[in-house]
Amino acid sequence: MALAASLSVASAVNRGFNYGAVTREGAMKDEASFTAEFKAAKGLANTDGAFTSARLYTMIQSGTTNTPISAIPAAIATDTRLFLGLWASAGQTNFDNEIAALTAAIKQYGEKFTSRVNGISCGSEDLYRISPTGLKNDPTGVGAQPADLVKYIGQVRKAIEGTGLSSVPVGHVDTWDVWRNGSNSAVIDAADFLGFNTFPYFQVTEDNSIENAPTLFNKALEITTAAAKGKPVVITETGWPVSGKSAARGVPSPANARSYYETVGCNTLFGKVDTYWYTLVDANTAVDSQPQFGIVGTTISTTPLFDLTCDPVKNSTSPSSSSTGSATASASATGTSVPKPTGTGSVSAGAGSGNGTSSGSGSSSGSGTGSGNGTSTGGGSSSGSGSGTGSGTGSGSSSGSGSGSGSGSGSGSGSGTGTGSGSGSGSGTGSSPTSSPTSSPSSVVANAASSIKAASSIIALFGAVAAFAALY
Repeated sequence: MALAASLSVASAVNRGFNYGAVTREGAMKDEASFTAEFKAAKGLANTDGAFTSARLYTMIQSGTTNTPISAIPAAIATDTRLFLGLWASAGQTNFDNEIAALTAAIKQYGEKFTSRVNGISCGSEDLYRISPTGLKNDPTGVGAQPADLVKYIGQVRKAIEGTGLSSVPVGHVDTWDVWRNGSNSAVIDAADFLGFNTFPYFQVTEDNSIENAPTLFNKALEITTAAAKGKPVVITETGWPVSGKSAARGVPSPANARSYYETVGCNTLFGKVDTYWYTLVDANTAVDSQPQFGIVGTTISTTPLFDLTCDPVKNSTSPSSSSTGSATASASATGTSVPKPTGTGSVSAGAGSGNGTSSGSGSSSGSGTGSGNGTSTGGGSSSGSGSGTGSGTGSGSSSGSGSGSGSGSGSGSGSGTGTGSGSGSGSGTGSSPTSSPTSSPSSVVANAASSIKAASSIIALFGAVAAFAALY
């Protein structure tokens, strides 16, 4: 996937969540509320404190005209970095107040504030809301024209001249299908970076299953990267719902949210490009009708609804309901398994011997043996339901291990040298194709896709007109 132009807009690669100015119940967030959220993000189990940045949608504290948002002192207190947003869908007068809040924050907090800012976005999905897709989902069409956004970007640059934010990039956040629309090219030309929002779950006109979600994500990112003309692309919103109604083949669940987090977040984005996941605490209030994206649910917590561990990339960037297995052989070999959400199974043993160097493949389930002259060592384990066989042969002395897990299909192979004794194999039902021990995982990115993003994800977080009014 083309991540070459999708670089961090700052010297370090940032990872964080999106934070609105009000709670899911509509109450304004004060400094204590933001502090609690920022601390929870940094303390999430199995993340090693990696979520240290916060993306904001407005500079204005809820309930005021142009007082700086209380997320700023909370960020200073918790050592959280900030990706600032100025709301751009309420006209020039409101945008003037956004700029007033920004300049007031610079004066009030000084370097403690300016030194932790990663970027500044003028608006969020303003172009989407006036697009045909946006108008279909929400006929009110409250957004901003390209010319307005170009003007706002210029106004922000002027406001930060000679301040601690003068070198901070200024851009705009919108959906990937908006960025490929040539009528919006003026915004791309004016921006220092493009913010990229995409939710494969909502792409109901395509195969939006969790298995195909990484492919849809990669298509959208490649299209946006091409439209950016070499400018950085920041991942400003993406995620998979943990609960709610299905959207075509998109099924909300903690298991699917985990799969998307692992394949798109861990294996593709984290550590490579600035990424703001959607989201820490769910923002939607209509629980029965809208999907819930909160990693910790509806209340602040450091205990996520699914495992946030990021293991090294083991296979491809596409999730699968089937299992994969691998076998390796060396002087001292070990076996590992890669369980998927549906995988259960058992471990069985076999035996083999060899002399010289050998390689072979086989795992998932069933039984595997190797034969030859000499002795060999190996260990194996498997989990999941699946079936299959594998074997390895060679001459000389060797050792190896095999593993497999999950349900459906898997593969594995390995080679090496060593001496000793032992063996391993797995059992279950299913099938496993073999693969070369020198093969490596890869992802293929297509060049075109079309999708829609349901208005629920927009209205829930920052609310178009009515919800945005609640920010104050």
